Amino acid sequence: MTEIRLHNTKTRRKEVFEPIDPSDVRIYLCGPTVYDRAHLGNARNVIMFDVLFRLLRHVYGPDHVTYVRNFTDVDDKINARAAESGREIGEITAETTQWYLDDMAELGTLEPTHMPRATQYIPQMIEMIEALIARGHAYAAEGHVLFAVESYAEYGALSGRSVDDMIAGARVEVAPYKRNPMDFVLWKPSAPDLPGWDSPWGRGRPGWHIECSAMSHALLGASFDIHGGGNDLMFPHHENEVAQSCCAHPEGSFARYWLHNEMLQVEGKKMSKSLGNFFTVRDLLDEGVPGEVIRFVFLSTHYGKPMDWTAKKAAEAEEELEKWALYTSNVEASKSIPSEVIDALCNDMNTHSALTALRKLAKSGEFAELKAGAEFLGFELQVDAGTQGAYDKILQSEENRPKIESLIERRATARKERNFEKADEIRAILTAAGVSLVDTADGGVTYKLEKDFDPAKLEGL
Repeated sequence: MTEIRLHNTKTRRKEVFEPIDPSDVRIYLCGPTVYDRAHLGNARNVIMFDVLFRLLRHVYGPDHVTYVRNFTDVDDKINARAAESGREIGEITAETTQWYLDDMAELGTLEPTHMPRATQYIPQMIEMIEALIARGHAYAAEGHVLFAVESYAEYGALSGRSVDDMIAGARVEVAPYKRNPMDFVLWKPSAPDLPGWDSPWGRGRPGWHIECSAMSHALLGASFDIHGGGNDLMFPHHENEVAQSCCAHPEGSFARYWLHNEMLQVEGKKMSKSLGNFFTVRDLLDEGVPGEVIRFVFLSTHYGKPMDWTAKKAAEAEEELEKWALYTSNVEASKSIPSEVIDALCNDMNTHSALTALRKLAKSGEFAELKAGAEFLGFELQVDAGTQGAYDKILQSEENRPKIESLIERRATARKERNFEKADEIRAILTAAGVSLVDTADGGVTYKLEKDFDPAKLEGL
């Protein structure tokens, strides 16, 4: 069995991944709160888990991996958006959920096995809250139910913080009904104009953290393999999930491995509306940035490192993907995924190294392997009809083909005669004319005409 190693936030070290049940590998990713478009940073952990999903399916089999990513469709942000817009809550959540699905599909991501909505699991949340109260880990007060942080000795272990540090560093909601400032809401009362469900504590709605615990338990069980999200969720969201899940279901261990991705910057600065560098995924797509380019830029940086989105990186990614698409346009993908790509991903999903492996395959002319590896990483390598048409027209031109191939032959002869200076001179001339050469593994040469190909520069050579 292929060995996968992952950096486990829970233990703060890279570990060999050993699933609880190899025939049913189970992973969970915290999904969006659906009140607006997904911003660019929201896409990073989706792409990260998409690559993980693909890798696990490759190693354990497509039918043996269950991937859950939720939608939070009951939340105060949604309520506020409905109040300010005058629209129905259900209308907003349905629209923004579909926006999210459409945008993530544009980025080349596979759909998860399950995509539960929080409002579909209210009974399970109420049942979990009742279990926490019965076990002495939660208490009801003034229509609210709160988790008693002091009742769980391991609280803070995931994020590595003490309760005192968490109080000092967090904006803790002060409320007279709390026994401890760090106690967090599991259930809260709802006014008549807000969404609400009947419960033993009155009409109300769930707190944010209980949602993921209830949905993951219902779909994956008390113990599952991998949980993840952005490192901004580590505290308080993931810390609170661990506490309430382990206390409600002490027979389980909740998630065994935790993966957290670092945050996104834009042109070297934190993305924010005040700086004018805030983008949604749809903003970029509508500006003509292909989804594959966004995906390529994200995968160019390891998920555990901060990532900087720049226009330069996007332009370079688009150019590289276009080259790969043209190289492979008439090639059937290899039936096996290049081992260099799989090895890179098995090393804590090192997508940067996986892309480096694809570059080497492109350079050596191993285009069937390039296509297989690129498709495995989620790139379709489709050539734009206009670009392909122009490329084919120039390539098939009786006027230009002989000139290009004659120069390539002269370069090959010079190399055989070990006249490397002459060979380099010919290559430089071809490059100046917009002809890129690729030396293949069998000693041959293929070539590609760039967008700036200028046949006039071949005249008189």
